[in-house]
Amino acid sequence: MKIALLSLLGLILGALGGAALGIGAGVAWVEMFNTTNFEGYSGMLVFFTFMPLGALIGAAAGAIVFGVMAARDNRITLEREPPRPGDR
Repeated sequence: MKIALLSLLGLILGALGGAALGIGAGVAWVEMFNTTNFEGYSGMLVFFTFMPLGALIGAAAGAIVFGVMAARDNRITLEREPPRPGDR
């Protein structure tokens, strides 16, 4: 269950981060290659091409990274073990 929930969290966070990076990459593309702005073409290029691609790549990467982190049980602890009798 922990692996599934952390993978879902990675999917959501990766999609958000990837979309933001996609917008940044799209704006950089428009500026570097002087894409025409006729009838909002440059805006549509950024928000209908670069943002969805960034979101897809980020979602996949986030889900994989968080899933691998969750699968390595010895590396990440989400729950604290109860103290043993006699331990302080």
